[in-house]
Amino acid sequence: MAPTSERLPVPVALAGRLVRLVPLAPSHLGPLLEAANEDPGEAFPFTPVPRDRAAMQAYLEETLAGAAEGRYVPFATCAAAGGAVLGCTRFCNLERWAWPDPAERRPSGLDAVEIGWTWLRRSAQRSGANTEAKRLMLGLAFETWRVRRVTLKTDERNARSRAAIARLGASLDGLLRAHLPASDGGPRTSAVFSILESEWPAVRARLDGYLAR
Repeated sequence: MAPTSERLPVPVALAGRLVRLVPLAPSHLGPLLEAANEDPGEAFPFTPVPRDRAAMQAYLEETLAGAAEGRYVPFATCAAAGGAVLGCTRFCNLERWAWPDPAERRPSGLDAVEIGWTWLRRSAQRSGANTEAKRLMLGLAFETWRVRRVTLKTDERNARSRAAIARLGASLDGLLRAHLPASDGGPRTSAVFSILESEWPAVRARLDGYLAR
């Protein structure tokens, strides 16, 4: 069952020095397709990134339907200067726990969220864009929604993604074997990381330090 409308997180634009996260919209179809195909030789072996118009249209429609149902809060990742679309990301697995004591409930109604489905065009990789996007999303999750945990997952084989998540200051919780379909076929083992509310101040300082360099 979809959550009630008053419990739906309100999509907002998140602005940083390098990137701006804009609520995903149908108008992003063409720019996302261009971003995905910026480098025809670029491979996304562990992330489902549509490369043709029909697949991107289906991807966008499913994402926006999920957002309308309260399952996702998706963003287009755009360059702060010029506004070019660099890729996209989203909040997913929005958790609302059944607290015996109503006083434990957070005003947003959210107890935990996941950041996932993240990809960037080739020229934006290793540019600081991903670090700042995560800083903006984590700030929204912990400081506005006041969640207790943010989860990040990746294919256990994706060494680059695992290193990037660990660099944020997230802790590896473990591996989920045969967790979901892998983007290249067969069942995927997922490496599961998390950041807790109590850890956020140290993680925030760490990310701000990276971005100040």
